[in-house]
Amino acid sequence: MACDFISAGRALSCKDASGGLKNVYFSDSEESAWTIDTTDEVSAVVGGPLDVYKYELKGTSTFEQTINSSRDNGTSFVEQTLTLSLQRMSAADNKAIKLLTWNNPRVLVEDYNGNVFLMGVENGADVSGGTIATGAAMGDFNGYTLTLSAMERVPAHFLDSSLASDLIDEGGVSFDVNPV
Repeated sequence: MACDFISAGRALSCKDASGGLKNVYFSDSEESAWTIDTTDEVSAVVGGPLDVYKYELKGTSTFEQTINSSRDNGTSFVEQTLTLSLQRMSAADNKAIKLLTWNNPRVLVEDYNGNVFLMGVENGADVSGGTIATGAAMGDFNGYTLTLSAMERVPAHFLDSSLASDLIDEGGVSFDVNPV
């Protein structure tokens, strides 16, 4: 059986992209809540408003996807890893971190280029490690570092631009965005 093959080339892009993450949004929705269209973008949320909790980021948070493919086994999958640095500790944050650790949320990751990716669409993401720490010196880090991991068949889907705008603008009918 022949596999699908690429159907377009790729031009050298301009040097106008930026690195870094702006926000992450946690949702406890199941895979069935997201509609993936023929372009592999998330185009809709099914079932009415979706509770999404926004965490603003600054600094060293990263999102990385590692492609794993085995010719011998005939398998391919993508490991998605989100590393978050959340400054300042609080009792409310401790509870939220505990609940994230116990669950497998879907995570929307927003970068500084206006892209929003859906991490863990099929299997959810798991908090696979982290620390709660305060440094020794006055200028040292005080807060949480979390690592979330997801194993998916495909890379994280981009959100359709109109759906992403609803999320980013904290409006629209698709999302109820709740800040921490």
